[in-house]
Formats: sequence, C-alpha cells, structure tokens
Amino acid sequence: MSRKTLLVIAAVIGIGLAAAPVAFQMFSRAPKGAAMLSDFKPFMTTQRLDGFQQDIGQINAAVNEVDTKAVPQLETSADEHANQTLATYRSMQQQWPQIDSTMTTLLDKVQANLGNYQAMAALPSFELFPWFFVIPGALIAVLAIVGLLGGLSPRPTRIGLGVIGVGLILAPVAFQMFDRAPKGADMMSTFKTIETPHRIGQIQSYFATMAVGQGAIRNDIVPALQSTGSTTQDLATSYPATTALDASWIHILNDMTPMIGAMSDSEPRYQAISSLPSFKLFPWFFVIPGALVFFVAIGAAGDAPVRRTDVSEHLETTEAVSV
Repeated sequence: MSRKTLLVIAAVIGIGLAAAPVAFQMFSRAPKGAAMLSDFKPFMTTQRLDGFQQDIGQINAAVNEVDTKAVPQLETSADEHANQTLATYRSMQQQWPQIDSTMTTLLDKVQANLGNYQAMAALPSFELFPWFFVIPGALIAVLAIVGLLGGLSPRPTRIGLGVIGVGLILAPVAFQMFDRAPKGADMMSTFKTIETPHRIGQIQSYFATMAVGQGAIRNDIVPALQSTGSTTQDLATSYPATTALDASWIHILNDMTPMIGAMSDSEPRYQAISSLPSFKLFPWFFVIPGALVFFVAIGAAGDAPVRRTDVSEHLETTEAVSV
C-alpha cells in the first residue's frame, strides 16, 4: 500500500476520532455524567449507605411495634377519639410493607454497586472525555494532511503518527479503563430501573407517606396511649422502637431528604449519560484507532522513497569498482 494511501487512511481515522464526540453528543451529555457522579458522591460511602439501611430498619421496627401493640390497644378502647386517631395512621400501616420492600431493595442495589461507582468516579472527569477524542484525532488528521501536501517530511510524519497511536493504545491502560469502564457499565445497568421518573415519583410519594405516618405516631397515637393512663416512662419501656424513632426522626429527615433530592436531580442526567455507547466499549474507542494509526506509521516507513543522492552514490561506487 502506498504512502499516500496510508496517510489518507490516517487522515480519515483522525477526522472520525475528532468527530466522534459530536456524533455521540458528548459535549452536552458527558458534563451531565460528571454532575451525576458529583450528586451521588456524598451518599456513596459504606457509612452513609449503612445509615440509610438503619433508618429504614428503625422505621420498620417502630411500625411493627405500633401495629402489634398500639393499634390493637386503641381499637379495643372505648374512647371514640382513640379510634379516630388511627385513621391518619392507616395509610402508613397499609403501605409500609411495599415501602419497606421497595426501599430496602433499592438500597441493596445501590450498596451492591458501591465499588462500581467508585471505579467510575476514579476515571478522568467526564467533562474531559470529549477532548480525549478531539485532540488526538485532530493531531492525527493534521499530521496526515500536512504529510500528504508535502508540508512535512516523511520521517517526522511517521514519528508523530506513531507516538499518537501508541498514546491512544496506552491511555486505557493508564486510566485502568479495562477494569473501571465495565464496572461503570454495570452501575448504569442497575440504575436503569432506579433513575426513572416513575421510580423517583414513587420514592417521593413513599417518603411523604412515611413523614405523615411518623407524624401520626408522634402527634396522635402516643397522646392517645397517654390518655389511656400510660406515662412517658411506661411508653418508653413498652414502645422502645417507637420512642427511638421519635428521637431520631429529625436525623432521618436530614439524612434521607438530600438523598432523594439527589436522585431526582440526577434522573435527567442519568438519561443523558446512558444515551452514550456502553462504557464497556470506551477502552476500544482508543485502542482500535490507536493501533490502526500505529500500523499506518509503520507501513509508511516501509514505503519511504529512495533518495536520489543514495542512487548517485551507489552508481559512483559501482563505477569505481569496475575501473
């Protein structure tokens, strides 16, 4: 294959590499991926995720305690107000099994992907990703085109293309993309059923139900139990989980509200980043064009023209020997 043909191939590869971010809308989508990772960063730690699980467990313990002890006691009470008190709590009582199951499953999925998130966050910022294609692609195209037009001698052209090709091949190794990118793909796959408008709306609805239910326990059920003769100390002894929930509720609100807000804010950002090709493919987007450009550089070296001075020297040497 002629040197000219090889340089044309290199130019096409460079232009394609530089144009890839435009084709995949990476300049608009990649920054949203960076924002999504930033949104989740405060919550994606073992301590914080364990805390969310404990919050749900604490609410579950209090609900079970109220359901098995307080509700039967108030239902059998002759006090009509005590029975009316339960009406506000009924929504929480009826929905809690589904809320508990959904929230626990969600938190289990997120916690199982903690390592995947950390791997994804360890990659270079998503805001830089488009430029990892544009800059080497533009350099390859410029070198190849200048070489075709004769503005650069063959040797510097070959060396430049070879260096860029090797750099593209080594970039995924340097950034550990062969390990990290598939983990990012796994996380994105898991979040596909979480970061949806329906799921976010459902979780927000659940949280509102939990807030109303806890308010009913604190403001209605506990006073109703006290009206039957139970003292504060009696309730603390008979209803330890309910008492603990009342003491921890502000902390739970402060713990979970930002997390739900981050999930809501990240839903459109997730949709944008999930529209990109699978992260599993990203290492190969560097390796394949890098290898092609490197082999073009090698091929162009084998096609270097013989210098006229070399031919003249060879003829002169032959004539001298003949004489």
